[in-house]
Amino acid sequence: MSDTLLRMRLFAAVYEERSFTAAAQRENATQSGVTQHVRKLEDQYGVKLFLRGTGSVVPTPAGDAYYRGCIDVLRAHEEARETIRAYGASLEGEVLVGLTPTMTRAALAASLAKFKLEHPNVSVRVIDAYSDIVIAKVRAGELDFGIVPGFSSDPGLRSELFARTPEFLVSGPASRLGLAHGAPVRVANLPPIKLVLPSLLQVRRTHLERYLAANGAVVAERMEIDSSLAAIDFVSQTDWVSVHPGISMMREVASRTLVINPIVDPVLSLDLFRIERARKPLTAPAKAFLAMLKSGTEALSAAAEQLGA
Repeated sequence: MSDTLLRMRLFAAVYEERSFTAAAQRENATQSGVTQHVRKLEDQYGVKLFLRGTGSVVPTPAGDAYYRGCIDVLRAHEEARETIRAYGASLEGEVLVGLTPTMTRAALAASLAKFKLEHPNVSVRVIDAYSDIVIAKVRAGELDFGIVPGFSSDPGLRSELFARTPEFLVSGPASRLGLAHGAPVRVANLPPIKLVLPSLLQVRRTHLERYLAANGAVVAERMEIDSSLAAIDFVSQTDWVSVHPGISMMREVASRTLVINPIVDPVLSLDLFRIERARKPLTAPAKAFLAMLKSGTEALSAAAEQLGA
């Protein structure tokens, strides 16, 4: 008997979750059913696909190789289905997207409004969350795609650079730095600063700390605020400063309600990545929304780069 798509899908779920229980929950199946399907695969080929220990499931080399093949087959099957759907008269359905606060504050509103005008029959749901939550939801199939900063790799996911944006130093009217709005700054030339940072739970924190340490910044005090909106509000009322992606601060650049300074020599930038499930291609509506979101983000990023030029 040849492999079925269902059996491949269940095997891939166990591989990605490293757990029969989590795989069963994700695929709306029973744990015993998932275990049985995997055992039949192992019996069919006469090899172990997983090493099962107390509380752990580890793929064997055969399991690694079989997973790569399964992903290719499952993705090809979904691509064939999407090809047929493309013959429909217009886009319809639902798009589920996960974005971090950087994106929801930047290009989302304009891109979503334009998309709804062009595709009124497509429903869009956006989850605003930090990277680890977005990654987990994409892996579990709860989201079509996500945009996250500083992504490396994850079993079951594909990633691609979505956008690169410079980072800006943000200060308020009470700041004692005396910086001119829009003027590029070198962190080594600043006096000791009181800096608001995201917590260590966020990818950007490690990225920022490494840059500051490598480029001579003197940080007199640190404060952790995970909410970017709360951090900006705090900075606007105190003499503390913070660092934010340029694409999320372009309204303040134009309104001059805050003092915005590109960080240069070297430029501090943030890479944003698009992630999706490796085994399932994006639907036509998801592709259309992604393209519109990317276009809007690239326009904002280009404007942010001009400020530091």
